[in-house]
Amino acid sequence: MSKNNPQHVVTGKVRLSYVHLFTPYANPNGGEPRYSVTILLPKSDIATKQRIDAAIQAAIQTGISSKWNGVRPPQIAIPIHDGDGVRPSDGMPFGEECKGHWVFTASSKQPPQIVDLQLNPIINQSEIYSGIYARVSIQFFPYSNSGKKGIGCGLGNVQKLEDGEPLGGRTTAADDFGDSAEIYTTQQIPAYTQPIQQNQPTYSQLNKPTFAQPMPSAPQIDPITGMPITGRVMGI
Repeated sequence: MSKNNPQHVVTGKVRLSYVHLFTPYANPNGGEPRYSVTILLPKSDIATKQRIDAAIQAAIQTGISSKWNGVRPPQIAIPIHDGDGVRPSDGMPFGEECKGHWVFTASSKQPPQIVDLQLNPIINQSEIYSGIYARVSIQFFPYSNSGKKGIGCGLGNVQKLEDGEPLGGRTTAADDFGDSAEIYTTQQIPAYTQPIQQNQPTYSQLNKPTFAQPMPSAPQIDPITGMPITGRVMGI
């Protein structure tokens, strides 16, 4: 994508959603797997929106001359959607993260280059997720497919600007465990062993061997009186 190409745009700061930048994604409805990302462009970024509108118009002119037999179609499908409206696919409202944004998806058969602020390649895939902020290079192009004529959006390269709150239900370890970390100190960890109740025999008591008590021996008989000897023998 050449910077001198009127159909080429480098966005300002945008938010990324439905990120498939390291592994191509196959649409469940069919089609060739592609690298893709949904781009959320703040409506406050008027300059980028103007560049996109100009690039789309340039792509339409290219379509008239090269794709649509010199005729401008009465209905041209445009890839930019209002995040405050409804999704064209099913008529349902866009997600809350799309409010106040223009929403569009860019894709490519070729893997994009993904770099940081210093233009160093980002290798760690965990750094790229739905919710980060970035700049993206894109190019708009005309197409004619099964009688449908419109403008597509090709994905170029991605520069990550900063982290953001993850989208799509993803959480961080701090989100999951941060609030309760202080509870689990050694003084506060609950004991899960059953305490020995009062007045209950202990293990050692329960397992202490018992011995039979000796049987009392028969009392000695005084040979003089015939009575049991309790002291000394009479007459002795």
